[in-house]
Amino acid sequence: MEYNIAVIRGDGIGPEIAEQGIRALNKVAALFGHKFIYDETPAGGVAIDEYGDPLPDFALEKCKAADAVLLAAVGGEKWDDLPVEKRPERGLLRLRGELGLFANLRPAVIYNELKSACPLKDNVVGDDLDIMVVRELTGDVYFGEKGGDEKRMYDVMNYNDYEVERVARVAFELARGRKKKVVSVDKANVLATSRLWRDVVVKTAKDYPDIELSHMFVDNAAMQLVRNPRQFDVLLTGNLFGDILSDEASMITGSIGMLPSASLGAGKLGMYEPIHGSAPDIAGQDIANPLATILCVAMMLRMSFDMEEEASAIESAVDAVIGAGMRTKDLDPSSYIGTVAMGDAVLERMN
Repeated sequence: MEYNIAVIRGDGIGPEIAEQGIRALNKVAALFGHKFIYDETPAGGVAIDEYGDPLPDFALEKCKAADAVLLAAVGGEKWDDLPVEKRPERGLLRLRGELGLFANLRPAVIYNELKSACPLKDNVVGDDLDIMVVRELTGDVYFGEKGGDEKRMYDVMNYNDYEVERVARVAFELARGRKKKVVSVDKANVLATSRLWRDVVVKTAKDYPDIELSHMFVDNAAMQLVRNPRQFDVLLTGNLFGDILSDEASMITGSIGMLPSASLGAGKLGMYEPIHGSAPDIAGQDIANPLATILCVAMMLRMSFDMEEEASAIESAVDAVIGAGMRTKDLDPSSYIGTVAMGDAVLERMN
């Protein structure tokens, strides 16, 4: 069977790390007899430079026609002075909205061999820390009404009940395959939007009596993530809060370069992207960590293509590489291997 994958290499280190993800897919194809077809398409800063648009219509159509989207990274300081609506990130927001990708899954997993890179004490982190942040992706203040003038600006935060319910169901379903615990994060003591959020989550939870649901205000959740991260399993929250908390959770693991994400909708089409940025300051130097992108490929295989064995082969290879002491510069500045060498090491251990 053939699988069509839209590939957005993007900006900065994007082309380098995307290449390692594609190499992992090619190894899976060789090992398991699959066929992956890659449809390269521009988005982000490179699309602005060439087409004057961070997501040209033809690029969007390629993504809509694909079975999955692999996105490496977009943005960079080169485009920082552009108006907000013209920046590379606007293309990413449009892509999520047009593809109907309403749930962003961001696993924060700490490898025991990398605990020394974690900024928290060992007794706080413990062993095998594994948190799944489920972030609503197409609502909230990012997609609300915007306006104003040179003296006053506004961004409207809003949610519809169905938007909250559908992402809550994603979190509850995920929790069933984990520790059966969901912490819903909001600011219901202050925000009307959060009161709707909490009401809908509570109502939805009635369909999942086997799941333990609790609630936490976002400021407390931010504190608890560094005070006692092990209390969390599935963390459910809105777009703005989830953006911040998932980055905080990622740093607990020791490096943002290790963590993938999946953006999902109602069907099998998903977009898979590492949660780090484009890091233009290290682009072209063969020092970027490709493991987050390679792990994105594993998420793609599992969630969009139902390939559990293939996904596990990649994850086991990454585990083996970390266990063997191989590190990119973000993990060990004093003794590291390059982007391509890390990709080689993962491929050698896939079987």
